[in-house]
Amino acid sequence: MRKLSMALLAGVALVGCGGPEASEKAPMSWEEFRASAINDEGDVFVVNGDEAVEGEQGLREYYDAFVANGDVGSSEGSLAVYYLSGRDVKYSATQARNLTYCISSSSFGTRYSTMVSAMNSAAAAWEATANVNFIHSSSYDSSCTASQTGVFFDVRMVSGQSYTARAFFPNSSRSARNVLVDSSAFGNMGAWTLTGVLRHELGHVLGFRHEHTRLSSTGCYEDANWRGLTNYDSYSVMHYPQCRGSQTGDLVLTSMDKTGARALYP
Repeated sequence: MRKLSMALLAGVALVGCGGPEASEKAPMSWEEFRASAINDEGDVFVVNGDEAVEGEQGLREYYDAFVANGDVGSSEGSLAVYYLSGRDVKYSATQARNLTYCISSSSFGTRYSTMVSAMNSAAAAWEATANVNFIHSSSYDSSCTASQTGVFFDVRMVSGQSYTARAFFPNSSRSARNVLVDSSAFGNMGAWTLTGVLRHELGHVLGFRHEHTRLSSTGCYEDANWRGLTNYDSYSVMHYPQCRGSQTGDLVLTSMDKTGARALYP
């Protein structure tokens, strides 16, 4: 659990996670932010622990819009959706029912069956409460890459990353639409399971933000680019426990998570 927490905190630190007073400090410079950014595969950077930003231009735009401003979130609204230019970042009703994915049989190797089962279970949790449908297109598993256009996104294993897993948002281009799972996710994660981690990551895939960004008092404020779908929920599947979250067990959908998911995808 310590390894997992440290990995997640390392990502959160990219946007100045500190304490309740963090937002009052001078924001880090672009040079400092760029030097601390995690460069993932290809032209993708990881911010906030497990969220993908495309290209250095995208990273700079993220910095200019949120980090440089030092904006402080508010508690006005559990589940918060990504919100840009006055619109929710979400899928159309048709696309939400056709979220196809492949699971790389070559990268997971002997862990392939475990990954298939965990993805099925994580997807089922969201499908049971919202009008979304994740479809495992197994015919593409032997050629499951970031350039595989036969599916909406790919699921692959990586090793030695600072994150346990990372995902994407609905407005990502195909090259960044990946759920990457570090090999450490198959080890001891304390109360967390692989399925629980994937429930969190698929929340991002559907457009949901980290719950802890809604309050500066969590110590892990990220930015103000969100819209509250329900009241703040410290137990949310989208809340990091080390950011003053209340969930001490596995990452599971709470009743407010389910309410918010149904509101976005009725």
